[in-house]
Amino acid sequence: MMIEQRKKIYSMSFTTATLLQHESIMFAGLYGDLGDWKSVREKVLESNLLQSRTKNTADRVCRELISRLKRLTSDQLLILQDGITTDQNQILWAAVCKRYEFIKDFAVEVIHEKFISMDIDLSQIDYNMFFNQKAEWHDEMLRIKDSTRKKQRQFVFKMLREAELLSSDNIIIWL
Repeated sequence: MMIEQRKKIYSMSFTTATLLQHESIMFAGLYGDLGDWKSVREKVLESNLLQSRTKNTADRVCRELISRLKRLTSDQLLILQDGITTDQNQILWAAVCKRYEFIKDFAVEVIHEKFISMDIDLSQIDYNMFFNQKAEWHDEMLRIKDSTRKKQRQFVFKMLREAELLSSDNIIIWL
């Protein structure tokens, strides 16, 4: 009897926030003080710690950051709170990769492969080719509008820059 393997579905909703290092460090500190993510969420929203103009924006960003940070280990959260900037940025990139399998796959299948082959220039074409390749196997990606695809690509490249993994001229940075 053949067991059908479940196909993973990519969550492509990663344009709510980039790394937001300052805010993520604040959330990690609150989690260290309060001990649970529900309390962190309540504190952030009650006190408008994100300084958002609207409650909807604050709620959306809060939900996004918590969904990333709760995937980190306790040691990673401690580094996020007390580590040096480079380590904090790498932890935040890891959190994004843990939250979004599409981004993780891009990091492993494209960025890592380019780096080890000493092709350190990461282009928008690389991203587009990866996206198109994955779309052949992921029907959910076929419904994404071109304008959304462009925004998603911009967010991935911006997060890579914020994590100090990509230079301003799209060169993969060795750490």
